[in-house]
Amino acid sequence: MNLVIPTRQHLPDYLDALQRGWSPDNLRPEAAQAQIAAAKADPEAFLARFDDRSAEGPPIVLPDGSTTPRLPGFQRWIWQDGFCGTIGLRWQPGTEDLPPTCLGHIGYAVVPWRRDRGFATAALAGMLPGARSIGLRHVDLTTAPENAASIRVIEKCGGVLVERFDKPAALGGGPSLRFRIELS
Repeated sequence: MNLVIPTRQHLPDYLDALQRGWSPDNLRPEAAQAQIAAAKADPEAFLARFDDRSAEGPPIVLPDGSTTPRLPGFQRWIWQDGFCGTIGLRWQPGTEDLPPTCLGHIGYAVVPWRRDRGFATAALAGMLPGARSIGLRHVDLTTAPENAASIRVIEKCGGVLVERFDKPAALGGGPSLRFRIELS
């Protein structure tokens, strides 16, 4: 398994996953169609958005339709004989704190037809050095209480449950779990 920087070489596999109904945004499944349109309109600009360490991209659209400023971050595509999913890291410079509109530093999504093969665990483990390299002392990740697979992934990578909370209404509401992985 590799974490690859999204390039034109990888784009057809990514678009195929979107066209098959997968969405990299578990809070906004409709984001898949917007990504297909953006990739077809300007592939180079679309790919450049996956590495936005200075937060110059457009605002983030939340599930309730409101927007929030983009945080610095980057995404990688999980790759093993083709596209398997995405993993992304976002942060606020100089702190581990995140705004209430961002539930965690790292988010990942694996396409349904490639799940249960350890890709999410390997991708999360592979992303932790990147978090250390930007100076984070820990990363927070969130998941739904009923998402046993995601809980296992986070725990295998050293995640410890730090709180149960309700997501803000702008993010769809409902119960959630926050885990922390110490990076020191």
